[in-house]
Amino acid sequence: MTAPELTGDSLIAGRRVTGTGDRLHAIAPATGETLEPGYSQIDVDQLREATRAAAEAFESFQALAPEAHAAFLDDVADEIDALGEDLIVRAVQETGLPVARLTGERTRTTNQLRMFAGVVRRGAFRGVRVDPAIPDREPLPRADIRQRKVPLGPVAVFGASNFPLAFSTAGGDTASALAAGCPVVFKAHSSHPGTSELVAGAIARVVAAHGLHPGVFSHIFGPGRTVGQALVSDPEIQAVGFTGSRSGGLSLVQAAQARPVPIPVYAEMSSVNPVFVFPGALEGDVAELASGYVTSALGSSGQLCTQPGSVFVPSGERGDAFVAAVSSAVDEAIGQTMLSPAIADAWRSGAETRDAHASVAARGSDGEGPNAPAPVIHATDLEAFVSNRVLQEEIFGAASLIVRYDDVAELPAAAARLEGQLTATLHIADDDADAARALLPVLERKAGRILANGWPTGVEVGHAIVHGGPFPATSDSRTTSVGSLAIERFLRPVAYQNLPDALLPEPLKDANPWGVPRLVDGLPEGEA
Repeated sequence: MTAPELTGDSLIAGRRVTGTGDRLHAIAPATGETLEPGYSQIDVDQLREATRAAAEAFESFQALAPEAHAAFLDDVADEIDALGEDLIVRAVQETGLPVARLTGERTRTTNQLRMFAGVVRRGAFRGVRVDPAIPDREPLPRADIRQRKVPLGPVAVFGASNFPLAFSTAGGDTASALAAGCPVVFKAHSSHPGTSELVAGAIARVVAAHGLHPGVFSHIFGPGRTVGQALVSDPEIQAVGFTGSRSGGLSLVQAAQARPVPIPVYAEMSSVNPVFVFPGALEGDVAELASGYVTSALGSSGQLCTQPGSVFVPSGERGDAFVAAVSSAVDEAIGQTMLSPAIADAWRSGAETRDAHASVAARGSDGEGPNAPAPVIHATDLEAFVSNRVLQEEIFGAASLIVRYDDVAELPAAAARLEGQLTATLHIADDDADAARALLPVLERKAGRILANGWPTGVEVGHAIVHGGPFPATSDSRTTSVGSLAIERFLRPVAYQNLPDALLPEPLKDANPWGVPRLVDGLPEGEA
């Protein structure tokens, strides 16, 4: 299909709505060109139309039978795929990201929608438990108690700058909220409004085609300091999903906690993703190891939440060889276009600050266009790193820090000084097992995902993945924003005691008409 023409309007409960505020324009980061159309920003009164519609849609949407619910998610994925080349072309214009990256990101986006459709069909996410009555139990009878998880209600989702598809309009937060049975009010990111509008239109068309209440999904443009804060504070909103800066995430957390009835904010924010290279790993192909690090650190101009922002490398000849190989590769690297002028400016500021606290191991060349700064790798020693908080801070973009250490026994104490992280990586050989084992308990307290002999960029979307971690990686270390477990963020348990079968929700009825997996007396049904 040919993608619909862009309108520059918000989409509120199936209606195109022109905002009352100033228009914003995307800026093509590769050229500095202003892109049309301009997007009118709604006001708080118009926002209330979206949140009220979401509240009105909640009862019918959360009660959808599994197959109808799953088919809706499958069809959203199909409709996004059907946007074809038009979606990719617009995303390239608005982000400067290459076609191959964006094509893969769209596949990831639609695949996770289909994954959640499978989750809905299987039904285990409903968490059904049945403890049948035991009327003759002594000294007291046991009541019939049944439990299931129910959706929280309407969810506000904020689009991310660095993933215009996979963490945006139909990305992981939206997909998992819709799969849980929660209507979504989505606030688009100002850097890629056209891309967001195209995907929002696809979702709205499927909502209409399935005969769902149009309030199941709304897509709005508005200033963060007014409309964004008002969205989080709106009494109809029951949870928030966010991927972005620490300051942005914390401002939403504060707004949510200041409400008369506080709500959870699931914010993915800041992570340096340390990599620990053990001596045995340097006995192999040092050039290959260095190449993997440089590719991971500089790919997508370093604008990935799992970019390795620091790598710990042994002192000595083999460590020197690693640093030399990294320096050689980075010296020849050319800056890639960053997502926006603001992000490029923030990167320059961070890199200049680090220049005053660490030596420069390698610096590449500026790329073409106004927003493609030269990548840089700094270097320091472990003592300076541990004592200097500036060296532990994230620089969002193609910058990383090599930290030299003298003894692997120093690593657990150094890692304990780190903030919470999305990932931590070990490069080890068989002879490093004992030293790595001593570090692992610290990393379990610090990171949501621990990997060996790989690189943290490239997050698998599946059932076992964790994309989360202790603060400031996320605002709630118990959760993940990627994978099927992400649905748990938007559910809560409810127990039903001694309700007649006719009044019980479908998954709890004796006949189990939806055929969902259930635990009976703590065992899978049929084994009790």
